[in-house]
Amino acid sequence: LVQPVESGGGSVQTGQSLRLSCVASEYTCVAWFRQAIGKEREGERVGVASISPGEGTVFYADSVKGRFTISQDSAMNTVYLQMNSLQPADTGVYYCAADLRRGYCHMLKKFVFNYWGQGTQVTVSS
Repeated sequence: LVQPVESGGGSVQTGQSLRLSCVASEYTCVAWFRQAIGKEREGERVGVASISPGEGTVFYADSVKGRFTISQDSAMNTVYLQMNSLQPADTGVYYCAADLRRGYCHMLKKFVFNYWGQGTQVTVSS
């Protein structure tokens, strides 16, 4: 198995969009987590969205429903996170996480995932 690899972060203004990509093959669940990094401490790594590539089922945190869309390109072994109407609260390092177990994808909890990418920074300014 290859560790997930993210790309696509950047700096945008409020209301703009970004699309993140994660190359992750042979996993049963792929998710995106966000971690706010402050000057004094790091925040928790919070689940944003997940997808079961084989089934196509998706799950979202309440804070991003209607704004973010998670999708897959099976041929490219890639999972995308389309982020629209971005807000300053969306700022953070976004991690792609993946796992092989079934039945936990909907939980969006860090402990479910054993495979993590290095993260990509998203900054939304007001």
